[in-house]
Amino acid sequence: MLAKYFNQAIYICSGMKYYIIAGEASGDLHGSNLIREIRKLDPGAKIRCWGGDMMQEAGAELVMHYKERAFMGFYEVVKNLPKILRNLKFCKKDIMEFAPDALILIDYPGFNLRIAEWAKPQGFKIIYYISPQVWAWKENRVKIIRNCVDKMLVILPFEKEFYRKHGMEVEYVGHPLVEEVEKHRRAAQGPFTLDSHVIALLPGSREQEILKKLPVMLEATRIFPQYEFVVAKAPGLDEHFYNELLSPYPNVKAVQGKTYDLLMKAKAALVTSGTATLETALFGVPEVVCYKGSTISYAIAKRLVKIKYICLVNLIMDREVVKELIQDDLTVSKLGFELQQILSNTQKIAQVKKDYLELHELLSKGGHASANAASSILDFLKTSAA
Repeated sequence: MLAKYFNQAIYICSGMKYYIIAGEASGDLHGSNLIREIRKLDPGAKIRCWGGDMMQEAGAELVMHYKERAFMGFYEVVKNLPKILRNLKFCKKDIMEFAPDALILIDYPGFNLRIAEWAKPQGFKIIYYISPQVWAWKENRVKIIRNCVDKMLVILPFEKEFYRKHGMEVEYVGHPLVEEVEKHRRAAQGPFTLDSHVIALLPGSREQEILKKLPVMLEATRIFPQYEFVVAKAPGLDEHFYNELLSPYPNVKAVQGKTYDLLMKAKAALVTSGTATLETALFGVPEVVCYKGSTISYAIAKRLVKIKYICLVNLIMDREVVKELIQDDLTVSKLGFELQQILSNTQKIAQVKKDYLELHELLSKGGHASANAASSILDFLKTSAA
């Protein structure tokens, strides 16, 4: 009996092996923070990853960069199917050769759930950090998760109850964006260089979505000549693309790679639906959420997506904290009215700020998600090894 516990102690202290798979820039970011926290608790950890530069800089051995596997849209996926299948085959072989104590999957469900289905019968311990948005669509994926995942760590508070209804207990660790925003606030040196009365425009990261929403946002700026509007440009889109859109609007500027600096300065923001709505709220900036897609895409989405709100802020709080202007409601006049509300209606502004504080408290969970997740992972592995 003593020998068993002695061997277990050596196993735990000698440095465990972790194989982490993330896709896209956000997965790379959250994966890098998780790696740093794992190393604090397990200094001898050996970590291999599918991720990006940030995960590599955090101390993991990078197997394949997410940029080599970024396939967006149905046609592109079909066209690159042989490459995707080769990547899956190579990943499985690499996991087998590395023989990790833990296989940690970060979001990226199209790839990661296939790996989970294969890895479970092989006897690997599978931990999923940052759940796929199965509560919004593709709910049938819950069955795969329930059957294949040993430990699920979620970052949205309502996900715990969602999984419980599907017969699965999960752990809520808080949202990793909280620590990113706090980190940026601490690191900021001096005020943002733009003039006061700045309003941020966050129109998205993909060319098609920007072309749908940014023109409406820009037309609304004409109603507010006393303000300076600043567009947060997406990486990867050339200068000419934005210049052509912005040239008719003298009170509109643009910045690239400085979205958080912009939000620290902004009095209000017009934000496309997505993670940016949550980032804006965590910076305490009143916002109007904008969504507009093609008629066909929106009709399909309405049939597939089963949620009350499109904005993460409203979803988490389970009420309308910020106004959502969706599809036909996203007009210049309506956008102008809602922006005026969060600029001058003191009662409205005070309520939004109060709700943001409650949101921050919910997402903090008494600490930071990365540290909570790392602690939970090691506790789980120690318990499993007993």
